[in-house]
Amino acid sequence: MKKTFFLFIPIVLLLTLFFTGCSRKRSNADQWQRIETEKRIIIGLDDSFVPMGFQNKSGEIIGFDVDLAKAVFDLYGIKIDFQPIDWSMKENELQNQTIDLIWNGYSKTAEREEKVLFSNDYMKNEQVVVSLKKNKINQFSDMKEKILGVQNGSSGYHSFEEQPEILKNFVKDQTPVLYDGFNEAFMDLKSGRIDGLLIDRVYANYYLSHEDNLSNYSIVTGAFEGETFAVGIRKTDPELADKINDAFETLQKNGQLEKISKKWFGEDVTSH
Repeated sequence: MKKTFFLFIPIVLLLTLFFTGCSRKRSNADQWQRIETEKRIIIGLDDSFVPMGFQNKSGEIIGFDVDLAKAVFDLYGIKIDFQPIDWSMKENELQNQTIDLIWNGYSKTAEREEKVLFSNDYMKNEQVVVSLKKNKINQFSDMKEKILGVQNGSSGYHSFEEQPEILKNFVKDQTPVLYDGFNEAFMDLKSGRIDGLLIDRVYANYYLSHEDNLSNYSIVTGAFEGETFAVGIRKTDPELADKINDAFETLQKNGQLEKISKKWFGEDVTSH
């Protein structure tokens, strides 16, 4: 009896640990019911992407997407945890369920649609090259043998690699300098360590509008196709996607979407 008893204890402990681990791990089912019950959702973002989502001088995360996300989930009484992430690992973070959404000027692309479910789009965007006027970059071909900067993991970097004839074939060594965020990239542009910066127009417009020497810069549009911003959602979360889309419609009808846009851009730049 004693041998049987002592053998029984480890088995019970193993089963307890197994089921405890299973209960802590989220299932692959739609997470909306859990989110609605917990009244909390985690949004992953690059916290240096002005004006979509970024840290102000006080360390508070603010921005257009931050305000929009809050407006969406306020309709459902849900609080948001904004989680800064490595932008190049955003899809992995989503699939690993360390975040529930990617929401930070996230461009909808065919490649990304293979990995994530997108909400309806809410803003149009395009990739541009920002440079100092003294560099005389008036078209993409003027970047010939010059140094280009781009954010690692961004839609701009994807376009750069996938359509080399538009820009890649011109830049020095056909290889850009990669940055984790745009703040460092703009510092390098000012100091002359790079000659041009491939960047989202919404970021460029906002950043340069707050520069004291705006007249020193030029923004060049190339042949990259226009983009739209949308929210990245796990493919297993269609109900969550529906809730976000429903909220977008509500915010458009009650004027709050336009109000948020004018706060950050001075005009309504949404795609609705």
